[in-house]
Amino acid sequence: MDEELTQRINELARKKKTEGLTSEEQAEQTRLYRIYIDELKEQLKCALDQASIEPKQ
Repeated sequence: MDEELTQRINELARKKKTEGLTSEEQAEQTRLYRIYIDELKEQLKCALDQASIEPKQ
């Protein structure tokens, strides 16, 4: 996960709590959240594809 992406998401979240976001910042936050969620989904999919379950004997 890109460190700059995470930092910007956190920065916007803090600003949203303290002073609010402009419409441009809200759009950016939505776009960044989508990128973050898509990356997490891909990581989870890869992890599950590599996992194997052995039957109990």
